[in-house]
Amino acid sequence: MDQELFKRLGGEKTFTTIASVFYQRVSKDPVLHEMYPEEDLGPAEERLRLFLIQYWGGPSEYQELRGHPRLRMRHAPFKVNPKAKQHWLKAMREAVDAAKLSEADDALVWDYFERAALAMVNTFED
Repeated sequence: MDQELFKRLGGEKTFTTIASVFYQRVSKDPVLHEMYPEEDLGPAEERLRLFLIQYWGGPSEYQELRGHPRLRMRHAPFKVNPKAKQHWLKAMREAVDAAKLSEADDALVWDYFERAALAMVNTFED
Protein backbone atom coordinates (compact mmCIF):
# COMPACT_ATOMS: atom_id res chain seq x y z
CA MET A 1 0.00 0.00 0.00
CA ASP A 2 1.13 3.55 -0.46
CA GLN A 3 1.26 6.62 1.74
CA GLU A 4 -1.35 8.45 -0.36
CA LEU A 5 -3.91 5.72 0.36
CA PHE A 6 -2.94 5.78 4.03
CA LYS A 7 -3.59 9.52 4.15
CA ARG A 8 -6.84 9.21 2.20
CA LEU A 9 -8.09 6.60 4.66
CA GLY A 10 -7.49 9.02 7.53
CA GLY A 11 -4.03 7.91 8.64
CA GLU A 12 -3.25 6.67 12.13
CA LYS A 13 -6.51 8.05 13.53
CA THR A 14 -8.57 5.67 11.40
CA PHE A 15 -6.64 2.57 12.40
CA THR A 16 -6.49 3.59 16.04
CA THR A 17 -10.29 3.82 15.96
CA ILE A 18 -10.67 0.46 14.23
CA ALA A 19 -8.34 -1.32 16.66
CA SER A 20 -9.88 0.33 19.71
CA VAL A 21 -13.49 -0.38 18.79
CA PHE A 22 -12.64 -3.90 17.66
CA TYR A 23 -11.05 -4.81 21.00
CA GLN A 24 -13.91 -3.20 22.92
CA ARG A 25 -16.15 -5.66 21.08
CA VAL A 26 -13.75 -8.57 21.65
CA SER A 27 -13.85 -7.96 25.39
CA LYS A 28 -17.66 -8.36 25.33
CA ASP A 29 -17.89 -11.28 22.91
CA PRO A 30 -17.72 -14.70 24.61
CA VAL A 31 -16.41 -16.48 21.50
CA LEU A 32 -13.63 -13.98 20.81
CA HIS A 33 -12.76 -13.10 24.39
CA GLU A 34 -11.83 -16.70 25.22
CA MET A 35 -8.96 -16.37 22.72
CA TYR A 36 -7.46 -13.44 24.63
CA PRO A 37 -6.33 -13.47 28.23
CA GLU A 38 -7.59 -10.27 29.85
CA GLU A 39 -4.04 -8.96 30.26
CA ASP A 40 -3.39 -9.36 26.51
CA LEU A 41 -6.30 -7.23 25.27
CA GLY A 42 -4.34 -3.97 25.44
CA PRO A 43 -1.18 -5.35 23.83
CA ALA A 44 -3.27 -7.13 21.18
CA GLU A 45 -5.03 -3.87 20.36
CA GLU A 46 -1.67 -2.15 19.91
CA ARG A 47 -0.37 -4.94 17.68
CA LEU A 48 -3.48 -4.74 15.48
CA ARG A 49 -3.22 -0.95 15.31
CA LEU A 50 0.44 -1.07 14.25
CA PHE A 51 -0.22 -3.87 11.76
CA LEU A 52 -3.09 -2.00 10.09
CA ILE A 53 -1.12 1.23 9.94
CA GLN A 54 1.74 -0.56 8.21
CA TYR A 55 -0.49 -2.65 5.92
CA TRP A 56 -2.35 0.39 4.65
CA GLY A 57 0.79 2.40 3.85
CA GLY A 58 1.79 4.08 7.09
CA PRO A 59 4.99 3.77 9.12
CA SER A 60 6.51 0.29 9.40
CA GLU A 61 6.77 0.19 13.19
CA TYR A 62 4.99 -3.18 13.28
CA GLN A 63 7.70 -4.78 11.13
CA GLU A 64 10.44 -3.18 13.19
CA LEU A 65 8.95 -4.51 16.45
CA ARG A 66 7.56 -7.88 15.39
CA GLY A 67 9.04 -8.82 12.04
CA HIS A 68 6.96 -10.23 9.20
CA PRO A 69 3.26 -10.42 10.12
CA ARG A 70 2.91 -14.19 9.44
CA LEU A 71 -0.78 -13.93 10.24
CA ARG A 72 -1.72 -17.59 9.78
CA MET A 73 1.22 -18.75 11.86
CA ARG A 74 0.48 -16.26 14.66
CA HIS A 75 -3.17 -17.39 14.75
CA ALA A 76 -2.44 -21.13 14.46
CA PRO A 77 -2.57 -21.75 18.25
CA PHE A 78 -6.18 -20.57 18.34
CA LYS A 79 -9.24 -22.52 17.22
CA VAL A 80 -10.53 -20.28 14.45
CA ASN A 81 -13.63 -22.00 13.10
CA PRO A 82 -16.44 -20.54 10.96
CA LYS A 83 -18.32 -19.46 14.11
CA ALA A 84 -15.28 -17.54 15.39
CA LYS A 85 -14.83 -16.03 11.93
CA GLN A 86 -18.41 -14.71 12.00
CA HIS A 87 -17.96 -13.23 15.47
CA TRP A 88 -14.68 -11.64 14.34
CA LEU A 89 -16.35 -10.15 11.26
CA LYS A 90 -19.24 -8.77 13.31
CA ALA A 91 -16.86 -7.05 15.73
CA MET A 92 -14.69 -5.78 12.88
CA ARG A 93 -17.74 -4.50 10.97
CA GLU A 94 -18.65 -2.35 13.97
CA ALA A 95 -15.04 -1.15 14.19
CA VAL A 96 -14.89 -0.21 10.50
CA ASP A 97 -18.26 1.54 10.79
CA ALA A 98 -16.86 3.61 13.68
CA ALA A 99 -14.06 4.83 11.39
CA LYS A 100 -16.68 6.54 9.16
CA LEU A 101 -14.85 5.94 5.89
CA SER A 102 -16.24 6.98 2.52
CA GLU A 103 -18.32 4.30 0.81
CA ALA A 104 -15.50 3.42 -1.60
CA ASP A 105 -12.83 3.32 1.11
CA ASP A 106 -15.09 1.30 3.40
CA ALA A 107 -15.56 -1.26 0.62
CA LEU A 108 -11.80 -1.46 0.07
CA VAL A 109 -10.98 -1.94 3.76
CA TRP A 110 -13.89 -4.32 4.31
CA ASP A 111 -12.83 -6.50 1.37
CA TYR A 112 -9.45 -6.92 3.03
CA PHE A 113 -10.99 -7.90 6.37
CA GLU A 114 -13.34 -10.43 4.79
CA ARG A 115 -10.46 -12.08 2.94
CA ALA A 116 -8.25 -12.02 6.05
CA ALA A 117 -10.99 -13.60 8.19
CA LEU A 118 -11.48 -16.42 5.70
CA ALA A 119 -7.72 -17.05 5.56
CA MET A 120 -7.51 -17.40 9.35
CA VAL A 121 -10.02 -20.26 9.57
CA ASN A 122 -7.97 -23.28 10.62
CA THR A 123 -10.59 -25.79 11.77
CA PHE A 124 -14.21 -26.74 11.19
CA GLU A 125 -14.57 -28.27 14.64
CA ASP A 126 -16.71 -26.57 17.29
